[in-house]
Amino acid sequence: MPLTIGLICEGKTPPDKRVPLTPKKCVEAQDDFPGLRVVVQSSAIRSYTDQEYRDLGLDVREDVSGCDVLMGVKEVPIDQLIPNKTYLFFSHTVKKQPANRKLLQAVLRKNITLIDYELLTNEHGERIVAFGRYAGIVGAYNGLLTYGRKHGLYNLKPAYQCVDMDDMQEEFFKVKKLPTIKMAVTGSGRVAQGALEVLDRMGIRRVSVYDYLYLDFNEPVYTQLRSSDYNRRRDGRVWDTQNFHQHPAEYESTFGNFLPVTDLLIACAYWHPAAPLLFTEADTRRPDFRINTIADVTCDVNGSVPTTKRSSTIAEPVFDYNPATGELEPAYSQPENITVMAVDNLPCELPRNASRDFGRQLIDKVLPHLLGDDAEGVIARATIAKEGHLTERYQYLSDYVAETVQA
Repeated sequence: MPLTIGLICEGKTPPDKRVPLTPKKCVEAQDDFPGLRVVVQSSAIRSYTDQEYRDLGLDVREDVSGCDVLMGVKEVPIDQLIPNKTYLFFSHTVKKQPANRKLLQAVLRKNITLIDYELLTNEHGERIVAFGRYAGIVGAYNGLLTYGRKHGLYNLKPAYQCVDMDDMQEEFFKVKKLPTIKMAVTGSGRVAQGALEVLDRMGIRRVSVYDYLYLDFNEPVYTQLRSSDYNRRRDGRVWDTQNFHQHPAEYESTFGNFLPVTDLLIACAYWHPAAPLLFTEADTRRPDFRINTIADVTCDVNGSVPTTKRSSTIAEPVFDYNPATGELEPAYSQPENITVMAVDNLPCELPRNASRDFGRQLIDKVLPHLLGDDAEGVIARATIAKEGHLTERYQYLSDYVAETVQA
């Protein structure tokens, strides 16, 4: 059955240069799925220009209201929502985020079908599309950039000023000026894997958790920490990963073991609000607290990394935390401060690479279900709203949207 997908121009401020499908991925999608047509809404901010789409024979236009499905990346401004359409974008509404309440209310009011990328999962409940890898890649790079600037070692070109990842990798040689520091990367998912990819390509040696804790090295090293490496059950029973994810409040942090030996922390682990903090603000005043630079890639404000009291921006990615006062100060203010990188939209710094990865995932794992019969329920599980109502799976959002919907 013929179907037209429209790639919408991102309307959120600050602007996002990513796109769900790059020019080549649009052509591939049309070749792979007979009857599919991709139309591109003209955009002056997209990392792929209108001309790059036109060069491959794609229809670029201002008006995409005739398309059946509209795909974006970030939240769509309410005044740009077209009634009675099917949208795919990151809505950031399923946790009842206050900032996007009106957006979901408008989706219902305008009879829009909303499919959220974040909710697209396989039969095991694992996400099938995400920008996480590039959050980790840029996050680790920014962490090394921040450490270098803090200590006057080198100046890496900011990732957002690089054309793409190949350009960014031209900067990697500069980190050879690193002293014999120790770096800890938390997490084991897409984000952490992206961070490890950068550290490995930079030639930084990976060591075991045991060696990291108890041995000294004559070169910079890093280790990867999984949840079991820095948490334990409060009742003293053996570690159980599944139980930790289901009942995080029953665990306590042992990250204190790493505070005296870590110089740079790259935090990439998913954190549940009921889970333990990595450390406390009081810990930062301990004489043996050694961490002086933090790349909080997950960027949970007032979350697992208590020094992340706010997020930062691509233009101004860094701030200082003063352990003595508990206050935030301008970046690189005092040597004894902890310098924090907490950019909350890291993949936007390498938008062309991130878009290519995302498009690959869409073509392989989403379009077969979107354009087929969705027998596995992939699209259904990710559909928050349909025909002016919340779907059964997301009825828990009823109180979140009730006020204005009734008005």
